[in-house]
Amino acid sequence: MTPRSFRYQESDGVATLTLDRPESLNALTFEVYRELIDTFRGLAARPQVRAVVVTGSGRAFCTGGDVKDIIGRLLGRDHAALLEFTRMTCDLVRAMRALPQPIVASLNGTVAGAGAILAIASDLRVAADTAKIAFLFVKVGLSGADMGAAWLLPRIVGLGRATELLMTGEFIDAAEAHRIGLYNRVVPLDRLAAETAAMVDRLVRGPAEGVAATKRALREEAAGDLETALELEAQIQAQLMTRPDFREGFEAFMARRKPRFDGAPE
Repeated sequence: MTPRSFRYQESDGVATLTLDRPESLNALTFEVYRELIDTFRGLAARPQVRAVVVTGSGRAFCTGGDVKDIIGRLLGRDHAALLEFTRMTCDLVRAMRALPQPIVASLNGTVAGAGAILAIASDLRVAADTAKIAFLFVKVGLSGADMGAAWLLPRIVGLGRATELLMTGEFIDAAEAHRIGLYNRVVPLDRLAAETAAMVDRLVRGPAEGVAATKRALREEAAGDLETALELEAQIQAQLMTRPDFREGFEAFMARRKPRFDGAPE
């Protein structure tokens, strides 16, 4: 786990990915895309990592594709090459949603374009009060439905709000994003790290298998019917009831103490 285009840190069960191109407001390049995909795929094979944080350096979280490195170069490509690129960007969302571990987006500033997709492809979002957000794609003549936005966003904020955000491409401020459920927490910038750490701590001390199963169910049941969901959840719970964390949860409850789930930090 040694990416060159962003910073990677792993400590106490948490992997932190920091987009680190503050001079370009952490705009994504071809290299950043590829290394993010490789990193999320690699994290799936690292059970010692119990949660992942994605954040940015400087005054922006991520403002989308780099104008020179990506947008300028796309103008000269034929359809096949353009499709190769758009499918590659979708691979990033696939890798994030397939990752068993929960992902927390710690939004330190402006969130726009593909940066907004990074935020909604994460499982939870903690934002600074300066973190305005926009799905800018229609502003550059494209569809607001990009990188799964038309599937992901309505499931977070509802169809009506998602339609407005994707069709207008307008920014909303952090307070409004929190009001409509797009952000889980909004705090002053100087409290962002602490609030993110508090949320992540709850995740890493929880049952890793149970959290992963919850993420899987939320993903797989989104497009299914109730009967399919009931059977999936019955199968998941029956399997987890054979695992050590279930017994530990029971014993902790009976002893009136906090559970110490398998692999969680002391």
